[in-house]
Amino acid sequence: MNDTNVIEIATQTLMIAAKISAPILLVTLALGLGVSLVQSVTQVQEHTITFVPKLAGVAVVILFSGNWMLSELIGFTNHLFALIPDLIR
Repeated sequence: MNDTNVIEIATQTLMIAAKISAPILLVTLALGLGVSLVQSVTQVQEHTITFVPKLAGVAVVILFSGNWMLSELIGFTNHLFALIPDLIR
């Protein structure tokens, strides 16, 4: 195992982490922005109001894209396990 292999695996790991977390982060960002906009328009400044829509949004995202997320992780893990014999040499 040399430095190039380590950097390649680290890059792939960061890319898969970004790809898997992007839907959840984008939905929570949009919901947080929307709720904050409604709060500023109505002048209701309660900090706990944002949690319920974000929680529901994350649940919906995981419900619809959870299968894709899991298959991406399983594929990446299988790829890493397949690399083990080549990395040991």
